[in-house]
Amino acid sequence: MLVMCGTLQAFPCKDKRLKPVPVVTSKLSRNDRLRFEYFYIEAARQQSAGHYDAAFDLLQHALSINPQASEAYFELASYYSAMKNDSLGLVCLETAARLNPESDTYLERLGEYYIGTQKYTKAIQTYENLWSHNHTDTDALNVLSQLYHQQKDYKKMLDVIRRLELEEGTSERLTLAKMRVYDQMDDKKQAYLELKSLVIHHPNDVNYKTMLGNWLMQNNRSKEAYNLFVDVLKDEPNNNLAQTSLYDYYTATHQDTLAQVYLNRLLRSNNTPSETKNLLLRAFIQKNEQDGGDSTKVLALMDSILVYPQKDATIAQLKAAYMSIKKMPEDQVIEAFKNVLEIAPDDASARINVIQSLWNKKDYDGVIAMCKPAREYNPDELAFYYFDGLAHYQKKDDDGALEDFRRGVSQINSQSNSDMVSDVYAIMGDILNAKERYKEAFAAYDSCLQWKPDNVLCLNNYAYYLSLQNLNLKKAEEMSYKTVKAEPKNSTYLDTYAYILFLEKRYSEARIYIDQAMTNMDSVSTSYVIPEHAGDIYALSGDLAKAEMYWKQSLKMGNKSKSLQRKIRLRKYIKETDEKKHIH
Repeated sequence: MLVMCGTLQAFPCKDKRLKPVPVVTSKLSRNDRLRFEYFYIEAARQQSAGHYDAAFDLLQHALSINPQASEAYFELASYYSAMKNDSLGLVCLETAARLNPESDTYLERLGEYYIGTQKYTKAIQTYENLWSHNHTDTDALNVLSQLYHQQKDYKKMLDVIRRLELEEGTSERLTLAKMRVYDQMDDKKQAYLELKSLVIHHPNDVNYKTMLGNWLMQNNRSKEAYNLFVDVLKDEPNNNLAQTSLYDYYTATHQDTLAQVYLNRLLRSNNTPSETKNLLLRAFIQKNEQDGGDSTKVLALMDSILVYPQKDATIAQLKAAYMSIKKMPEDQVIEAFKNVLEIAPDDASARINVIQSLWNKKDYDGVIAMCKPAREYNPDELAFYYFDGLAHYQKKDDDGALEDFRRGVSQINSQSNSDMVSDVYAIMGDILNAKERYKEAFAAYDSCLQWKPDNVLCLNNYAYYLSLQNLNLKKAEEMSYKTVKAEPKNSTYLDTYAYILFLEKRYSEARIYIDQAMTNMDSVSTSYVIPEHAGDIYALSGDLAKAEMYWKQSLKMGNKSKSLQRKIRLRKYIKETDEKKHIH
């Protein structure tokens, strides 16, 4: 697809065909030149105004006056691109470049098109033309290098690199590029000489010696590589790269004792970058697994490192992750994550692991204690407000939970975990409903369902609380029905749906679902609301005997409702007014 110039957008216009035009030397009359300029400028003005159809027609009219106008062809190319007619766009670009072969802009755009359509031979020719009349454009050479690489034309690649050296001078980047080309040509001698030249020309930069040594290692010249590494360490005993390379050498030559010495030195040194430590440890773990997976060796190595002050938590994090993957005892894994937090208290992942363990043990005070500093180190992490709020909620501290959740929702963004956000709003709804702040509760439920429309617990509670307020029963019925479809044997959801049908005076249907609710009640269930609802439904269905049986069952299960006692005494349904029912 051609790249459009300016801010041009797609537009409806006529698909007028163009053909390549020959380059001719005839000149326009002064009158035709002025006419062309008028229509070309007017086309640009119409384009700026967003009148693309008009601009397109004006450009074509301008071309009818001057068929040799390269600029008009170039502009038309973008229009055909917008019309998804790349073949005509290409004709326009090729014609523009042929009419004005000195235009870098035309050639570069044409070259980009050829690359985009994988016409690499033509792209090479175009960029060679671009370079031929503008030797300051080294970008063209960089593109040519990639194109010749795609074609596996290594000799041409070397020619391009030499041209770059003439313009930019020799550099590590270009020398290494030549070395890689020679490697691809399997010309090891020339590859070696290129790297050797870096060592010769930069005698004070020991990193080039290390680089050459690593190349020698990869090409089975380990003895020469060893000498270079040792030579570097004579000058710079703490050189991290050379020590790492020497460790690789000892590992490759199966000198395990010496390899372990350098591994320990590298892992304990604060000069070793964290990324290098991570790679070294992972390589050690991988080899350990191949040798049988003795986790005691891995942990011993990590512990020998962790006794030294750590500038970051890299090793501690890897230890905790390793223990977790190895499914070691939970208390030991959690201690490892706590060690991470001692080094990096802002490590959200480690803290969440600790919190999750405390939660599973129902140590809600411990959860709250862990969440408090977490909100200081990671104020935008919703999980900490979530767990803090849940812990307060479990401790019956509704005000504390509500405060945590309110702080948490202020951190919600498009990347937030939808399940977590949904749960936060759902519990907020339950708390607000218990406080009889119904409008706020229903708004929280609505927010919950926006994040997770299939949150069945929220759907059930929302529907039930709407029914208790006798509000929007149609909406309540629709939400409740979704829960029954999702969990057809859930006695609570069946009861909610039956009760809503009862309020809608659809007693026959209500009786079907309340029967299913009673059938699916657990044998140890303490939900006395369900049999009371069953009695209400049967009472208004005309079966007072069965109604009385269910009411007495509810009473026996612990229902202390005065209205229930009146129903039993009077043997008839009494509509509740003052007393509030709660979720079952």
